[in-house]
Amino acid sequence: MEKIAAEALDAIDRRLLAAVQENGRLTATELAERVGLTTSPCLRRLRHLEETGIIRGYTAVLDQNKVGLPVSVFVSIKLDRQQKEAMQRFETAVRRCPEVLECYLMTGPRDYLLRVVARDLADYERFVKDTLTRIDGIANIESSFALGQVKHSNALPLGR
Repeated sequence: MEKIAAEALDAIDRRLLAAVQENGRLTATELAERVGLTTSPCLRRLRHLEETGIIRGYTAVLDQNKVGLPVSVFVSIKLDRQQKEAMQRFETAVRRCPEVLECYLMTGPRDYLLRVVARDLADYERFVKDTLTRIDGIANIESSFALGQVKHSNALPLGR
């Protein structure tokens, strides 16, 4: 897969990326009109952005409340040791957990920060007891419940 530097993206590429971030279901004609190209060159650029990995895929964004997962929990994890093998074991285990939407390796007092979704408090408790506490090497788990979501976006700020 070819790598492309952010500096190599021109204004048309950035408009194209902004348009597909906003609506990944635009037709080729609609997309071309938005970025100021005819359809064929627009599709060539789009394909190039896909092939280079800048566009990693297309997905539907679901409303977590409407699908019955209204609880968001941010979970700080401290491992008992920060050795490569222990970290790899934890990361492998977390990748298998569908409740974990995001996992970040962190600096500071905690090793990982997870974003977990659940149906309710009992569902989250089940996840902690049946899944998280069974992952070898965890020394501490701290949970913070989100009271509400102020902003959520998957669109990267490309205009800078």
